[in-house]
Amino acid sequence: MSKNEFICDCNIIHKDKVEDTLKQMGDEDLLNKLAEFFKILGDTTRAKILFALDKNELCVCDIANVLGMSKSSISHQLGTLRRSGIVRCKKIGKEVFYMIDDEHVRQVFEVGIEHIEHKR
Repeated sequence: MSKNEFICDCNIIHKDKVEDTLKQMGDEDLLNKLAEFFKILGDTTRAKILFALDKNELCVCDIANVLGMSKSSISHQLGTLRRSGIVRCKKIGKEVFYMIDDEHVRQVFEVGIEHIEHKR
């Protein structure tokens, strides 16, 4: 496959498709938030945390043991995920359990895994 095979060599603008796409395109704020969402997911430690939380609600100690990391580093990453609306927590007595925030986040995460496994 030549390098130039993927370069469009025409000068035709498909005006109807361009206009339709522009009408459906999200505004700048939406696109910035979407990029930030994926940026947050784009960290290996946070991906591991989400993988663990996709299976169970876990406290910081549990996650630290699963990942073989310190509670401090896990807490830092959970704070980032919580502020971004990707995980939430609930307190039971002195324990705080973390879980994936909602089904949308779970679906995005699981579809990502499915996509990667399908491409292997």
